[in-house]
Amino acid sequence: MPLLGQGRVAALDPLGVGCAFGAAVFWAAYILLSARTGARFPKVDGLALAMAAAALLTLPLGVGTGRSALLDPVALGLGAVVAGLSSVLPYTLELRALRRLATPTFAVLMSLGPAIAALAGYLVLGQRFSLGQALAVGLVVTASAGAVWAASRGGPTPPRRPRSAAGRS
Repeated sequence: MPLLGQGRVAALDPLGVGCAFGAAVFWAAYILLSARTGARFPKVDGLALAMAAAALLTLPLGVGTGRSALLDPVALGLGAVVAGLSSVLPYTLELRALRRLATPTFAVLMSLGPAIAALAGYLVLGQRFSLGQALAVGLVVTASAGAVWAASRGGPTPPRRPRSAAGRS
């Protein structure tokens, strides 16, 4: 956290930290639930159901703000393209990867997302990152890999309690 606040933990916005924590919780839930969905439903049936449910949940917001623009064929076509490229294609590929990879391996690969986004920002948009920001991204990826590695090894062994004199025979 001090790296993200550029050395000033007090400068971090508590709401932002809370949102980041919430995002981490939901990201972990997404990975675990996607693994279950992939195991439970054949092909991409579960994904299709999830996308339909998400569309129904967000439809009132879209209709409320978009109104007559939603009837424009160009807007509908562009919306379909964006939906396909930003949701259907990536989620389908992730679901297929989850079926072939162990969940911990998939989690490490997913943690590379911020690093790849930072690299794309640098290469495509010319964004510059301080050493502290680059280190923070590297630490996130390293922490994820370390957590998965520790979990795969069974984690730390709890200390053994000495047997009491009453328990000996």
